[in-house]
Order: sequence, then C-alpha cells, then structure tokens
Amino acid sequence: ISTGVRDCYKQANVVILHKSLADDFEKFCRANNGPLPLLYRSKPGDWKCPPLSSDSDIRTDCLQYKIYEHGACTGSLKSLEEYSEQLKDMVTFYLGCSFSFEKAVQNAGIPIRNVEQKCNISMYKTAVPCYSVSTFCCNLVVTMRPIPESKLEAAVLATSELKEAHGAPIHMGDPGLLGIPDLSKPDYGDPVHLHPGDIPVFWACGVTGVEAVINCRAPLAFTHSPGCMFITDLKNDNATVRSSREVPQVHCISQDPLHYSIVSAEAAQKIKTLETLIGTDPGDRGIIHLRCQDELLKACLSISHARSVLITTGFPTHFTYEPPEENDGPPGALAIAAMLQALEKEVAIVTDQRAMNLNKKIIEEAVQLGILKRPVPLLSYQRENANSALMFLCENGNPGRPRFDHLIAIERAGMAADGNYYNARKVNIKHLVDPIDELFLAAQTIPGITTTGVGDGGNELGMGKVKDAVKKHIKNGDVIACDVEANFTIVAGVSNWGGYAIACALYILSTCEIHDRYLRKAVGFPQLSKKMVWLLALPSVTKEEKLLKTLVRLRVRSGKTASLEMEVDGLPFYNTHSLMIEKLLQEVQQ
Repeated sequence: ISTGVRDCYKQANVVILHKSLADDFEKFCRANNGPLPLLYRSKPGDWKCPPLSSDSDIRTDCLQYKIYEHGACTGSLKSLEEYSEQLKDMVTFYLGCSFSFEKAVQNAGIPIRNVEQKCNISMYKTAVPCYSVSTFCCNLVVTMRPIPESKLEAAVLATSELKEAHGAPIHMGDPGLLGIPDLSKPDYGDPVHLHPGDIPVFWACGVTGVEAVINCRAPLAFTHSPGCMFITDLKNDNATVRSSREVPQVHCISQDPLHYSIVSAEAAQKIKTLETLIGTDPGDRGIIHLRCQDELLKACLSISHARSVLITTGFPTHFTYEPPEENDGPPGALAIAAMLQALEKEVAIVTDQRAMNLNKKIIEEAVQLGILKRPVPLLSYQRENANSALMFLCENGNPGRPRFDHLIAIERAGMAADGNYYNARKVNIKHLVDPIDELFLAAQTIPGITTTGVGDGGNELGMGKVKDAVKKHIKNGDVIACDVEANFTIVAGVSNWGGYAIACALYILSTCEIHDRYLRKAVGFPQLSKKMVWLLALPSVTKEEKLLKTLVRLRVRSGKTASLEMEVDGLPFYNTHSLMIEKLLQEVQQ
C-alpha cells in the first residue's frame, strides 16, 4: 500500500493509451483537471518521465498494473515488459494523486483514518458526469476521507492549493448527494470507518481516468492498480500560503441531508457587508433585535446549490386598494427570480389565488421590460387534504423526489400562533391569505428541501425562527409574530432590500472561483465566462423604479382612479430605496 509509507514523495496515477487517442485524452484531462491534473505526457514509446523522475521505467515502476482490452479489465500484471513492443506506439499519462497531499493534511493536525486503520483509501463512482471529449466520457470517481467536523476548514485549507494532488474537496457531507449509496461498499480500495463526529469528505480521484479508459473501449490500455501509484522523485510540499481574502471558509448549509459548502473569505465578507447594509432600520421598528448573523451567506450558499427554487410573496394590507397587496415583496421576489434565471436554475412563484391576475401582469411586464429573461411559472396552493402540501412539493407525493430544493418567502404574510394572519396593526387578514405556510411546514419533514424567510417586522412567513425576539421587541409582537420557521431568516429594514441582497449575494458566489469549483465538483470549466449574463441580471434603480410604477398602475383605489404613491413601507422610493440599491451594487462591484 502506497499511502503513509512513501508520504514524503509525490505520487502519480498512470494511464497508458495508443498514440491515436492521446490528444483527445489530454483534452479530457484539461477539461476535468480536478480528478485528472496532468503532471506529464510522454512521447510514444518513451518509458521515462524526466520532469518527475531521473531514472524511471514505467513498465516496472508501479507495484501492480491493470490491463484493459475493449473496455474490459482482463487481468493484473506486476510488469509491462512483455508488452514492450506494443508500448512503442503508446503514450503514458502521469496524473496527480491525492496520496500526495496526505502529509500536508497530517501536518495540519488532521488524522488520516485509512493510515490509522492500516488500509487503502476508499474510492467511489459517483453520479457526477465529467466533461466529455470524443470517446472519453465517464462519471467522476472520488476518494473519501473521514474528517472530524472541527477540522473541516483545516482540511480544505491544507489541500486547496495542492492542485496537482486534486486540490480542495469537491463535497463534504451526505454521500447520497453524489449518488453514492453505501460508504461501506467502495468501488475501489477498502472501506474506511468513520469515528464519532467524523464527516465524510470527498476529493476528486485520478481513478476517474480508469473509468474513462473503460468507457472508450480502446483495444489495449494499461493503468496502475488503484493504490499502486507511480512514485516520483519530487518531495511533497506544504501548500503556499494564500492571501487572507482567498482563504476558503466552510459553512454548513443543511442538516438533512448533511451538506457543507465552501466560499472564499473575500466573497463571504462582501455578503456579510450586504447583510449589515440591509439591516438598517428606517422605520425604527427594532428589527436589530431580530437579526441572526450570517443568515444571508448560508441561505445564498444553499440557494447556490439548488436546482429548482420556489418563491412566495404577497402581504395584503392596503384594504382601500384592489388588489390590497403592498409594494413590498413582489419587486424583491422578481429580483431573486431574475438572478436565478441567469444562473440557469428552475424558478417558480406561488401566491394567493385572488392575486394571480396581478402577479401574472407584473411578470408579463417584467419580461417586456427585460427584467426577466422569460415568464416565471405562477402557481397557487389550496389545502384539499392532509397530503396537499406533500403532493405540491414532491412528484406524486414522494418525499424522495422533491420538485424544489429551496423555498423562499419574501414579505409573505405568516401564520401566528393562534392560526390567524395579522398585519402590523393587529388586523386579522386570514380571509385574504391562502395557506402557503403549509408548504414551509411540510418542507421541514422532507430531506433535501431548505427554506428561507425574508421579513422586516416579524409577522412574515419564516420569521418563526426569531418569534421570541419579535414578541419581546416588536410592537404588537405578542399577537402578530409568525409562528412558522424557515431554516434561514433574513431580516431587513424593508423586505425588498432582502430580495435585492439575495440577488447580489448569488452574483458574488457565482464569481467566486473557490465556490464555483466546489459547485461543479472540479469537473468541466469555470463558469466565469457567463459573468456578463449574471451582471445584467442584478437589480438596478432603473429596473426597480419601472417595477414599482407597474405595481402602482395595476391597482386602483376603491371608487377612485388614484393609485399608491411611489413608496414602499411608507418610505419614498427615491433617495431611500434607490440609495439602498446603489449601496448594494457598490459592494458587489468593488
């Protein structure tokens, strides 16, 4: 076993292919440099690799080899010397290996469980597709190392700069999120047992190259046997120290399934600044007492990982207007929807049946104004039986197949402890509100659905997480406090500001190279080429002014043709809200 024994020297995975396939395989490696960091490509028939070893012979320098014929493994060999003639027309690829970073991990004070247990590392096939090139296509293979939860960030820091040894982890948490059904049954290597408090941490693995060889069905190919790598003459170095702003941070974004994400310190700090900005309390309501630190960051990391997002908004409180919705909520909801569309995520909006027509018109105008790329599906929810919420959220009501990964409520009337819905003045508005809270309550029981609530007064859906503070510090809080929790609670001076901040934070995460690599599992290419599309999706003063004018125009006052002023939460759009948007954008673009 190579691990732990020769930990002073860099090791390499080996793939040997016919020269006619070599160019395509190199492109495949370049396109998937997380699992396949290319250290050296030989010339046809060259058995040496001068940059890695002064006196090597690839025919004999691995402890064991595998031979593949037309995609099938036909045996193991101690030496390739009997194939010397065929090897004259073959090219050897030396690929980085995660065993090369184990010394750096140990130096960081992190236990290496497979060394402790005197066994090989565990390797698993995943459901994550690599970027395909010609005949080379396969799913990512990963190694798993159990890491104590308190050491997760240290493990990321120790490995993130060691790009030639696969770099930072590509997943931390539940193996099912990678499509791995059972950690006790690795596809390669040995099972490694987790200690209490350990988290399974997964790194891209060079055995991905073996899977690519199998799938390309080459007439003849060779690889090292897993765990029997080529040992170079190069010493393992510790990672170079990054600047403090590039240091990766680890955050838990879900407990069920357990899931951690990675972001740079610089991106995290920007998002924390956004959270502070929107926490300004222009109405002097006492919302400072409701704020939970880093909720914007964690919520947006979770949304960043989501495939499909459901947004809800609507707070009927202007009873002299038809419909009675206030101006706070829909603009923020559409700002989030616009960024989610730019990030190529599925997004839908659910609202009250009586407000469907208003929301349909707002969405149509948002498309015409160029704020949305395309119409957002508009849904309504009614309780018909005990399983209504489950049927709405999951395919055929199956909790194992949720339609949405994340639910966001922004300025949405929330149910109080007595089952009613109240505005800030303690007026019961239950007759105007559909029971969308039930979706958030059901989501608490469905693994894989995470929720976020955005509010500015404590009576909004999702604010149940801070209901004790609402009752203590907010006027009428003992009556109006929402009782329904969200996983993440974003408190803003005005709820629209929370929506703008989510859109800006998602942009910051998408342009963070550390987060982008983790999101795409280190396969394929960086997504930064799409930066301009994301930039155009950000909220702006002009966009929000047009949306607000649309909202104003779509409602009439009872018995009159006059409509609401250009204000949100009693505050004028110009100077107050426009200034906030400019401050958020300034932070994003610094």
